[in-house]
Amino acid sequence: MRERSVKSGLTIGAGILLSGMAMAQSVPEQFVVSGKAAVTIKDHTTINLATAQKIAETCESLVAARGEKRSVERDRDGNPVYPIQINGEAPQHTIIVLDNDGNHVYFDRMDGQGYTNVVTAEMKARTALLTRAPSKATMNRVARNPNQEAYEVQLGLYPVAGGLPIIVGNQTIGFVGAGGYRPNPPVWSDEICVHRAMIEVLGPTVPPLLEDIPESSEHGSAGGERLPVPTWGSTKAPPTSLQPEWVVSGAAAAHVLEGNQISLAAAKKLASGCRQFAASNGTTMSLYVLDNAGEMVHMERMDGELPADARTALLKAQTALRLREPTSMRGAPMKNAGYVPPRNVAPNMFNFYLGIGGIPVVVDGQMIGSVGVSAADSTLDEKCAIAGLTAAFGAHALLPQYSTQGRNGK
Repeated sequence: MRERSVKSGLTIGAGILLSGMAMAQSVPEQFVVSGKAAVTIKDHTTINLATAQKIAETCESLVAARGEKRSVERDRDGNPVYPIQINGEAPQHTIIVLDNDGNHVYFDRMDGQGYTNVVTAEMKARTALLTRAPSKATMNRVARNPNQEAYEVQLGLYPVAGGLPIIVGNQTIGFVGAGGYRPNPPVWSDEICVHRAMIEVLGPTVPPLLEDIPESSEHGSAGGERLPVPTWGSTKAPPTSLQPEWVVSGAAAAHVLEGNQISLAAAKKLASGCRQFAASNGTTMSLYVLDNAGEMVHMERMDGELPADARTALLKAQTALRLREPTSMRGAPMKNAGYVPPRNVAPNMFNFYLGIGGIPVVVDGQMIGSVGVSAADSTLDEKCAIAGLTAAFGAHALLPQYSTQGRNGK
């Protein structure tokens, strides 16, 4: 009897295991990290870089297409909500994709986006991560009961639509968040953009959007007089001496009042050059590009990269921006001096990360941002960043110079 029970238990256990494997295998391989990269991170069900990039770029192309069709959208009172075109340019989105553990996989900030657009995109994605549901579900709870808002915020949730789980074959493979567009559902919104992008990239099995719940009249002025919305008087782009493809320009520059901020196109070209360098050297990399105010413009993490590598890439970019010099200019001398840890405490006091691989993006003498790279082979971090800068800006980029052949420079 005991032997039969043991066999029965083994059979049930094997069945559960096979069932779990079947569920994990229900995700088509083209959407998730696979092969050696999946073995490295010990996860076969997290979204890969290619899929994350397609979702973000599809949303970007969708909003750009809308800009070609209409000049303005209006709210329920007939007032302009957000101009689809400003001097011929479409409104923009910020899009972030997280893996199943909440680590960054991909990020794009379209030109003209400000601070809140950057941070709220991630807040929406993290709300979807924490609740395993669209961030609109949290928003709807607050709409039904405004007193609930304080509790949601205390839990670290952001009760605004725009964050969605990325689900394929009943398996969550990541989370996406978008910010930057003043909501006007069902016409258009951050959520609508990423949802349509997921359908285009992943197929028609993407879950439908939740119903919008009307806001309670107890919440602010929703039930009373609507306030007038001012516009910013000046729409003139700030002056710059740099080529327009390198920096945010036109109406987008006028919106952020900055003419020397690295553009998304230039940031992605930089990342592409570094990615190609890493692949050609048989390694992987994580990369962050920041603007000259320290806000994220673009980020990507190649399949198989550990979350800690992505974190150090961000710290390098932040340090290079604040020091206005490559992280190797201070990190290498300190290492060469052989100081014991107590003599190395100064960088930590200022939250500097002096690992090699952070470089300010200086073009024709103007700092327009910074880049930070962490590769699986750490000896290639700075070289990868240099390859990216060269691909994006050629001889116009200021690069670290080495007087002698060394570990980090040729």
